[in-house]
Amino acid sequence: MQTTLPKGARLFQEDGPSNGVFVICTGQVKLSCTSREGRTLILKIAMPGDVLGLGAVISGLRYEVTAETIEPTEIKRIRREEFLSFIQKHGEASLHAAKALSEEYKAVFFDARRLALSGSAAGRLAGVLLDWGREASCGKPEMRFTMALTHEELANIVGSSRETVTRMLGRFKREKLIQVHGASILILSPERLEQLSA
Repeated sequence: MQTTLPKGARLFQEDGPSNGVFVICTGQVKLSCTSREGRTLILKIAMPGDVLGLGAVISGLRYEVTAETIEPTEIKRIRREEFLSFIQKHGEASLHAAKALSEEYKAVFFDARRLALSGSAAGRLAGVLLDWGREASCGKPEMRFTMALTHEELANIVGSSRETVTRMLGRFKREKLIQVHGASILILSPERLEQLSA
C-alpha cells in the first residue's frame, strides 16, 4: 500500500509491535530512540530507497526505534505476513533483505564509531554533514542537500548541545567549509571537513 504522509507522521513507535516494513519513495524519515529519562537520540535520517523496520519484522521482535517523517513523505508499506511470505518464496528477495540488514548494521557501526571516537563536536558535525552531502550527490561533484532538521535535532545526532551546533555551523560558514541558503547546504570544502572529522 502506497501513501503520502505529512511532516510529523509516525510510521512506527519504539517498542511497538513489528507489523510491517516501510519503503521510502520520496521524503525523509527521522529514526530515533528515547532513554528512560526522556532524552532523545536521533540515529539516522532515512532517505528515498531505504527500507525501515526490516530487522524487527524478520526477527519477530518489537521495533527498536521510532520512525517519524520530517517532511511530506511518500511510503510503501508491506504487511509483515506478506513480506515474510514473499521472501520465503523468492530466494533472491531473501538475499536482498540480508544485504539491506548488513548495510544497516554497517551504518550503525560507523555512526557509533564516530560518536565514540571523534574527540570534538566539530568533528562529529563535520562527519554527519559529509555523509549527507555524499549521499545526496549520488557521485556528482557538487555536494548539496536539504537540511530538514532543527539545530536541536542535529545536536541529538552528534551528541552535543543546540548552542554548540549553531556555533559550529556559523564557524563552518565563516571558514567557507559550507554555504547555507535557507534549508539548502552546499559543502564547499569536503577535504577540510574530512580532516576535521578524522
